Amino acid sequence: MIASPDRTPLPREFFDRPILEVAPDLLGRILVRTTPDGPIALRLTEVEAYDGQNDPGSHAYRGRTPRNEVMFGPPGHVYVYFTYGMWFCMNLVCGPEGRASAVLLRAGEIIEGAELARTRRHSARNDKELAKGPARLATALDVDRALNGTDACTAQDTPLRILTGAPVPADQVRNGPRTGVAGEGGVHPWRYWVADDPTVSPYRAHVPRRRRS
Repeated sequence: MIASPDRTPLPREFFDRPILEVAPDLLGRILVRTTPDGPIALRLTEVEAYDGQNDPGSHAYRGRTPRNEVMFGPPGHVYVYFTYGMWFCMNLVCGPEGRASAVLLRAGEIIEGAELARTRRHSARNDKELAKGPARLATALDVDRALNGTDACTAQDTPLRILTGAPVPADQVRNGPRTGVAGEGGVHPWRYWVADDPTVSPYRAHVPRRRRS
């Protein structure tokens, strides 16, 4: 059971900082997903930073669109997108309102509600794989576009909340290239993870998709 101090919601000011400060500081924080069947809590072990219009790898690189609108909004909100026609992924918006940046939540350890997560992740061979990768994380937590724009910085009973948890010491944080990002956006070492944590996803370089003939 998590001690009560760890259940304090992270303040909005936590997210109203430069993206490369927020991203590694999210490791060890607790994400709580409230569902009709009960809560699921996850300790973040891997994240990836995206710096908006300064970053070719970001959805906001070419400006504001209906899809990325939430990224330009207040910090501490949830940005959910659909990818490859089959998966959802979730991010936490950072920086000042009007300047798009967000942290992709890549992996975590389910610390509460694993039985609920298992009902959504039948292919997981063990609990360490329940949220090992951004699409798996969103699937385990039953996250879809209906949660896009959710305020995660609140003590109210909302579908998603981000709590203080236990920050990971700096000497246990690693960083390297982002996974599966092509072109200029792929060179940034803006993926951060907890060293030697078994829930962290493996690094994969970008592989161009073959065109159908």
